[in-house]
Amino acid sequence: MKLELEDYYLRSLEPADSEFFYKWSCDREVTLYSLSSYAYPQSKLDIEKWLSTVNSSAKNVSFGLCSKKSDQLIGYAGISAISSLNRSGEFFILIGEKEYWGKGIGTLVTKVVTDYAIRTLGLHRVQLTASAQNIGAVKAYEKAGYQHEEGVMRQSGFRNGEFVDKVLMSVLSTEWQGIASV
Repeated sequence: MKLELEDYYLRSLEPADSEFFYKWSCDREVTLYSLSSYAYPQSKLDIEKWLSTVNSSAKNVSFGLCSKKSDQLIGYAGISAISSLNRSGEFFILIGEKEYWGKGIGTLVTKVVTDYAIRTLGLHRVQLTASAQNIGAVKAYEKAGYQHEEGVMRQSGFRNGEFVDKVLMSVLSTEWQGIASV
């Protein structure tokens, strides 16, 4: 499967992508606000095993984010913890190649993946958590239509030797109809 964006595209992840993921996992600046699993060392083999199974679960949808210009993998995004009963899931994104930071790609990808989750997967609610210190990400999610009404998870993360707050944001399918312009 491939989702087209203007200068980028989203595609299925492959075991061959492990080199990129390994490089990103070794760069603490890239993984600072990411999943806690990046805090622990992972071998290339661990990453290859994970990538070989990433598309086999009905509870997760993961996409590789690629630049059309270079055809290079620059990050990944998707929906995890999909509940068919509750028609909900959790959005995630990581842009691993730093030269693509601050270019609005996060907002664009958030919109496209959220639209896929709502229109294709039939989810009613898509949520996410973000470090309150990651101001750029929070702004990107706001621009993509996510709301702050959920609240703050006090001291729910531990980064750089201190506890940090996370914001919980969401968008509902009933709101998305007025937001979506993907």
